[in-house]
Amino acid sequence: MNTASAAGWASWGTIPRMALSAAERFGDAEAVVDGSTRLTFTELAERIRRAAGAYASAGIGTGDRVAVWAPNSAEWIVAALGAVTAGGVLVPVNTRLQGQEAADIIGRSGAKLVLVQPGFLGREFTAPDGIPVIDLRTDFLASGSPYDRASRPDDIADVIYTSGTTGRPKGVLMTHRQTLRLYEEWCHLADLREGDRYLAVNPFFHTFGYKAGIIASLIRGATILPVPVFDMDRVVELVQREKITMLPGPPTLYHSLLEVAGRGNDLSSLRAAVTGAADIPVELIRRVRTQLPFRSIMTGYGLTEAGTVTASRPGDSFESIATTVGTPCDGVEVRIAEDGEVLVRGYSVMQGYLDDPAATAEAVDADGWLHTGDLGTLDADGRLRIVGRKKDMFIVGGFNAYPAEIEGFLLEHPAVAQAAVIGVPDERLGQVGKAFVVTRSPVSQEDLLAWSRERMAGYKVPRSVEFRTELPLNGTGKVMKDQLHIAKGGPQ
Repeated sequence: MNTASAAGWASWGTIPRMALSAAERFGDAEAVVDGSTRLTFTELAERIRRAAGAYASAGIGTGDRVAVWAPNSAEWIVAALGAVTAGGVLVPVNTRLQGQEAADIIGRSGAKLVLVQPGFLGREFTAPDGIPVIDLRTDFLASGSPYDRASRPDDIADVIYTSGTTGRPKGVLMTHRQTLRLYEEWCHLADLREGDRYLAVNPFFHTFGYKAGIIASLIRGATILPVPVFDMDRVVELVQREKITMLPGPPTLYHSLLEVAGRGNDLSSLRAAVTGAADIPVELIRRVRTQLPFRSIMTGYGLTEAGTVTASRPGDSFESIATTVGTPCDGVEVRIAEDGEVLVRGYSVMQGYLDDPAATAEAVDADGWLHTGDLGTLDADGRLRIVGRKKDMFIVGGFNAYPAEIEGFLLEHPAVAQAAVIGVPDERLGQVGKAFVVTRSPVSQEDLLAWSRERMAGYKVPRSVEFRTELPLNGTGKVMKDQLHIAKGGPQ
């Protein structure tokens, strides 16, 4: 019997109770491996309690917010869980931000304390309004006496900011109960098991890294191996040396794995893959399943405002895993509005945006439906397919064109490694598509467009292609399309 399931989210109630109970449930098994640092679950629980004591001594009490601006590391885990164990509210800050952007979020969050890793960030940073800044690699986290302030299941546990790709980032409020219930189910859907070795390439500042990474691993008893900066050679080295079994990440991660798999690298320990995107090539899923050792592949759909909303299920076909994002999680409803927008309702929907009742009311209607801004369809079996963003959609001569769908077609071309499509002005048609493409082998614009015309309706075919060495990605591997505009001074 799985010891995590025997306890369960309802009996833990709060994230600290769950995290600290891992010492009793998993004892001397490895909890975190980060370079030369190797912590058992017992040792991790002790470090979390000491960090909580340090926070308490620094004046952090119930409901006080603590910001963490640092890459994935063992210290990040201790800093975050220590904060909530002291009764505080965690505010993870995106490490891709520049100093002024981070200061804006930290200031708006009302954080009373900021933990950073200055050497890594290498950016000028001045905390707003004299908020104390502490280097999380100093002895601060170990300086406190063991401490644990009781929290309640419906207390706010964290404020995670949206990516801000379509506007100013907003702070999403979630409770302990919401997180534990949803990510205990995620463990089951993703086939995360006790004793798994989980390579955490997804950044901890994001829900995928923090909740489907740290929280899920502590629920199940998996070892967390943080990766501060994605580097394929480093990933392969860790997979081989540490016998990694669990490796979630964006589709680009699996493209890279396929490229290195045939070079004498031993990837045989890999068992479970988890990914997600609007449209993944069926061929990629087939190759991941047949050319890599993964025995389970889960794809899903989620957003900061509701966590994981849908997921594929064991036994789903390559096509359904690639072209849909599965069916709703337990206790979550999904429906499609008349204009095609995906609406979500259920216990996992956020408590609101921090200090922004107007934006909250705009996002969550009077009937409790969260308006996601994504466009989608539901098939006869209730599987959700994401076809694009409402704000991304462009109209070509009266026809709606969805970038995610066009990108999916482009990714089927053997020379295309990454693709992003935006709408640009056109005198005759109003708007037309422009593709930004990263290639894995040579291909000309003319050949790629001719290939596209054989596979897409005419209005969907991009009118131009700009080849790039890389696309601007956020921490979860999503293309930041606003930067495509900025990079060239606007649409071409």
